[in-house]
Amino acid sequence: MKNIIKIAIFSSILICLLGTKQISAQETSGTNFYFVQITDTHLGNSEHYRRTKLAIDEINNLPMKIEFVAHTGDITADQTENIDVVTNTIALFEELKMPIHYTPGNHDIHKDNYDVTMALYTNHFGKLTESHEYNGVVFIFVYTQPLADKFIVDFNPFKELEKQLKLANGKPVIIFHHQPSIESFYKNRMHPGWRKDINEIWVRLVNKYNVKAIIAGHFHNDEYNWVGDVPIYVCPAIAGYWDKQGAYRIYQYKDGKISYRSMTIK
Repeated sequence: MKNIIKIAIFSSILICLLGTKQISAQETSGTNFYFVQITDTHLGNSEHYRRTKLAIDEINNLPMKIEFVAHTGDITADQTENIDVVTNTIALFEELKMPIHYTPGNHDIHKDNYDVTMALYTNHFGKLTESHEYNGVVFIFVYTQPLADKFIVDFNPFKELEKQLKLANGKPVIIFHHQPSIESFYKNRMHPGWRKDINEIWVRLVNKYNVKAIIAGHFHNDEYNWVGDVPIYVCPAIAGYWDKQGAYRIYQYKDGKISYRSMTIK
């Protein structure tokens, strides 16, 4: 009798745990494809333009089929209101042979001039939240700077992200955003990530659904970490700030697992 009770209790706990996260019944073996991430191009000067152009040329000539390119923000260096820079930026990325999807960074939409820069960004680069499906995997691009920088606007990242997660209907999801929620390490010390209460909501939300990974930029470093049980991959930047070599990433999604290669550019 005691064993039966123990089994019943264990089963109840297991059901509760599974109930907190959508488990996909749609994932099948044999899924295998590639996509590319670039981030923090900070366009607006000739060196960053040169680096971005070089990365685009390399991506166009990769030997594997690339489904799409994800740009995880800081497209320009605070030049969203400069129509010449924006026009040249759009023309540059139009050279890609595959689709490109964007998510804005803190240098694309400015919290101190939100309405103007938000309108310009959405007019030129796309919506604040977008969802695209490739090979049965849903890729969600979401603007999260109001969470990272703690400012209030009429855009709720949590609400918009959960809406897209629900629409994924249990399919595997990869989330793209700009500034990671995790703490960062630079100048030989740790720096805090998002505010604790905001980060706790973020962790609960992304772990509730079938999220395979979060992919971000902003740090200008190469980093692998965790948001609860969800891995987060932080890509190094294209831009040359702090005398850093530029890089982009090639990701492979194979049977529900994600691997990557960071490719440096000269």
